Amino acid sequence: MKLLLVTLYFPPAGGGGVQRPLKFASHLPALGIETHVLAPDDPKWLHEDADLPLPTQAWVHRARYVGPRGRRLADELHGRSGVDLAVRRASTVGRRLLVPDENVTWNATAIPKAISIARSEGIDVVLTTSPPGSVHLVGAAVQKATGAKWVADLRDSLLAHPHRRSDTLAARVKEQAMRGVASLVAHRADAIVAAADAIAEETRSLNPRGRVVTIENGCDFDDFAGLEYKRSDVFRLTHTGSFFGKRDPKPFLRALADSGLEDVSVRFVGDFRPGDREFMTELGLADRVALIDHVPRRRSLELQRESEALLLLIPEAGGRGRGVLSGKVFEYIAAERPILAIVPPDGAAARLIRDTGVGVVVAPEDVDGIREALVDLHTRWRDGGLDSAPLAPEWREQLSRGRRVEQLADLLRSLA
Repeated sequence: MKLLLVTLYFPPAGGGGVQRPLKFASHLPALGIETHVLAPDDPKWLHEDADLPLPTQAWVHRARYVGPRGRRLADELHGRSGVDLAVRRASTVGRRLLVPDENVTWNATAIPKAISIARSEGIDVVLTTSPPGSVHLVGAAVQKATGAKWVADLRDSLLAHPHRRSDTLAARVKEQAMRGVASLVAHRADAIVAAADAIAEETRSLNPRGRVVTIENGCDFDDFAGLEYKRSDVFRLTHTGSFFGKRDPKPFLRALADSGLEDVSVRFVGDFRPGDREFMTELGLADRVALIDHVPRRRSLELQRESEALLLLIPEAGGRGRGVLSGKVFEYIAAERPILAIVPPDGAAARLIRDTGVGVVVAPEDVDGIREALVDLHTRWRDGGLDSAPLAPEWREQLSRGRRVEQLADLLRSLA
């Protein structure tokens, strides 16, 4: 059978959002599914990673990206006032008028390109993976024009994203438009894949016409091959990924300041908001916290393996953070270093951390609990008892990316 995978995030773009579609495209051909990928020539995303290898057995097609460049607007507006703030805000008007999201204009080139590929290659199934939600308009168009089956892959919620604002008119308009996309997916897609059970349950509430299945992200154990952990003379704690929306490092930073630990090096790899940087400085942590700009994925994996422990931060976000089971959780598990998981204690990430025995869980706002967990990890490291136990073979099999892609392949074959 033949598949067309449509994704906005694909190399040369970098960041965590690239990995799920990239791994799908890399593994599916070995399972007998001829795979074509449609991605932008340049998505103008915040991060690039020229070192990420493209899949060797998939055909990669490009459609010219038409749309605004990615920006971190909250960072740009931080600390500004008066005319300067007004001018900066005015520069965002154009993107705020785009619904359901700022990437919707890519459809102008992506839809005709996808239909052309589907017809010329005899595509059986088109799979669209979000975010952004507007990419699903491509799947609906291909389905209608060619009769190909359509699978919508939801990496985030279309309706209740934990970091999405809804306190302005523009945000409410976008939210309403996204509900329209969610309705389209529910009523037209032949199957829906969710990256977490919480997303699947939400989707089932829309009475979808097709099957809804959960296929979580997976652990890429092979990506860490050749990367070895060597004990350091300081306790290295590493967090990778961007800070946006309600993701908040402040409770951890307070706990670190209260801990009294001096031989600690906390490394935040990726974006760090100006306000968080100022808070860190006010606490006098500049000598214990290193802020490292976005790095290629290979370097990010090296930093994870070269850590005494890894820091995972998922906010409560009004209860919506409980269902979050992002790709970072699985990447940390694959790194096989102890995890300090500051996450909703009754959420999906906490359950996985506890079930696998790979770390300790503390509530996001529990500063005292975070401090105690940090001191305990440090004590165990100092006494030589922090080495991470190997993941049980049954867990390695269950959590592997290959296992996840096999599940997707079975679903695609059932449709074709």
